[in-house]
Amino acid sequence: MIDPPRPEAIAAVHACQSAGIQVKMITGDHIATARAIAQRMGIQTATGVVALAGQQLAQMNEQDMQQAAAEGSVFARVAPAQKLQLVEALQAKGNIVAMTGDGVNDAPALKQADIGIAMGKGGTEVARESAAMLLTDDNFASIEAAVEEGRTVYQNLRKAIAFLLPVNGGESMTILISALLARELPILSLQVLWLNMINSITMTVPLAFEPKSLGTMQQPPRNPNEPLLTPKLLRRILVVSVFNWILIFGLFEWSKSTTGDVAVARTMAIQALVAARIVYLVSISNWVRILSSMFAVELMRLPMPLSS
Repeated sequence: MIDPPRPEAIAAVHACQSAGIQVKMITGDHIATARAIAQRMGIQTATGVVALAGQQLAQMNEQDMQQAAAEGSVFARVAPAQKLQLVEALQAKGNIVAMTGDGVNDAPALKQADIGIAMGKGGTEVARESAAMLLTDDNFASIEAAVEEGRTVYQNLRKAIAFLLPVNGGESMTILISALLARELPILSLQVLWLNMINSITMTVPLAFEPKSLGTMQQPPRNPNEPLLTPKLLRRILVVSVFNWILIFGLFEWSKSTTGDVAVARTMAIQALVAARIVYLVSISNWVRILSSMFAVELMRLPMPLSS
């Protein structure tokens, strides 16, 4: 008799490992059985499958437990209290721990974990109440898909911020500096309202609903203490804001001196800003890379011409 692992679960384990997520097996099965399943699933370290039994864990002190939790990949014949100890040991190392379980004895570990995930089909009511999430299909591949979707949402959020703040910063700098210098405003309040209510929203929506990028699950996990506005993003916002200000102010002054018409100068300045927004949107969007990769795949499928 054999209960083989699902192929999608094996692929999900490899995807998690590529994303820098450590996958560990904690089970009450015999250590030989657990080691064999781990080998088939690919749950192992660079040195192979490091399996530890509950009896070995019971003889360890706190420091040894933390070391074993970090280095081990399989923990077999584990008592319910040891599951909790393993979660606490991993957290003590600074890890963000997601724990899956379905039984009553998994409840303390599910409660202690940063993200407790209970089985929606085969899980007990106690496990469901202790967990923060329910896995409705009891499939590990769904966890990997959720991680991928979460990373995509976070990336899209940062792209939207990286788009909105610089374009609004350029407008604010233009009005502020013009007012301080007692010069004519290159853009009027009605034009700013049109930019913010119509143009900005229309251009931000594609960023918010962008599909996942090709290398989403190949990136290492980010620091949970990292702020949303990182120094790199702040530098980008400052540089693009200054560029937008120079574009608006410079084109307005040039057009006004050339045509002598302030209304025409303001129109040219605002249209140049919209064009710059489009270029900037394309530069941070993922659609261009997706379409180019799709186009490259289609070209590869075309039949090669016969040589004469």
